[in-house]
Amino acid sequence: MTLIWFIVAISILVVIHEYGHFWAARRSGVKVLRFSVGFGKPLFSVRDKLGTEYSVAPLPLGGYVKMLDEREGDVPEELRSESFNAKSVAQRNFIAAAGPFANFIFAVLAYWALFTAGTTGVISQIGSVPENSVAAAAGVRAGEQIVAVDGSATATWEDVSWRLISRLGESGSISLTLQDHNQLTREVSLPISHWLSDTDQPDMIGSLGLIPPQLQVPAVVGSIVEDSAAEAAGLQPGDKVLNANGIAIGDWYDWVELVQQSAGQTLDLEIERSGIRLHIDLTPRTRELADGSKSGFAGVAAQQPEIPSDWLASSSLDPFSAFLKACSKTWDLIVFTLDSLRKMVVGDLSVKNLSGPITIAKVAGASASGGLESFVQFLALLSVSLGVLNLLPVPMLDGGHIVFNTIEGVLGKPLPERIQSVAMQVGVFLLFSLMAVAFYNDIGRL
Repeated sequence: MTLIWFIVAISILVVIHEYGHFWAARRSGVKVLRFSVGFGKPLFSVRDKLGTEYSVAPLPLGGYVKMLDEREGDVPEELRSESFNAKSVAQRNFIAAAGPFANFIFAVLAYWALFTAGTTGVISQIGSVPENSVAAAAGVRAGEQIVAVDGSATATWEDVSWRLISRLGESGSISLTLQDHNQLTREVSLPISHWLSDTDQPDMIGSLGLIPPQLQVPAVVGSIVEDSAAEAAGLQPGDKVLNANGIAIGDWYDWVELVQQSAGQTLDLEIERSGIRLHIDLTPRTRELADGSKSGFAGVAAQQPEIPSDWLASSSLDPFSAFLKACSKTWDLIVFTLDSLRKMVVGDLSVKNLSGPITIAKVAGASASGGLESFVQFLALLSVSLGVLNLLPVPMLDGGHIVFNTIEGVLGKPLPERIQSVAMQVGVFLLFSLMAVAFYNDIGRL
């Protein structure tokens, strides 16, 4: 399912991006020869009355729009006016920029639909503040709600996370506006220094000591991994673990801790199944963690309880207000993406944060399992990232073509072929280097 949702997500965004180029080319009078989703030999294709071939290829990591161009082959005299290279600099830049801007427009429409339909999140109330944490030193108290971060309003933990993520790699202080149960507000300042700059999966909230309330999860089995120790022992979904080796199990967290500490050891479990108490033997298997230590693993997942309604904040907007908020959200993501790239270049943020197709696939699957709202938010975020990256002034990308065209407009003639060829080689080297780092990070996370 992870692979399927990855293909669905990439295909949607590729079609949107390439349709932007296609639409602009048609409006500019350029003949489009092929609109391809995916790379490689087409699996199937059709043609329209204007001669454009629409194809689907087997490698779903991108796509392209092939246009008539005298630089790529002979063009009949009667069709030269329809070739890409015959168009003005402004028209060529319009075509190049249309793909990324189509991604931005999709993000705006996706967020507009979400904000109009209504969104739900867990309110940003603090459950606990560990001793010796940054938050504890600043005087943050459990039960208070974070209503603003650096002056920007926050209603849910998702809002808090988005405000904090923009501060990664920075030094200084983070300002929190807190509200107690009497609706009284106050501000505290949390000092940071090169904050989580060398972390590939930063726990922003936990690193500051801002712990959300912990949902009480009973020790009830929700699902079982195939060929796992739990399946071999005969555990079934719905079983409630009461005790193990005579040790009472209060909740799921107690159960997990005991299993992790019991690698290779047989546990005498007392469970409740359909109102009947049973005893079964479970021997957790052993797996090695990243730090070389051993941990027990049973292969069970908890039966997730419902989140209490008073933990949730829901909001919906009228269409006009939702559109304005969607534009603002998309702009914030564009700025965030550019700022993150800047931080990586100057060394404020580790390149470990670069992600490739493996991580994107995992997130696609996880977001899809979270429901339509979660998946649409993922698509919008990825669409903005795709748009921003394609506008970077790197040869081979849309931004690189725009730079070449603009230089041609200033000089009154194209750059020499030799310079363009060298620039393209540099661009290919940069892109493959980034891809290699992203793949390396993906494999490391696995």
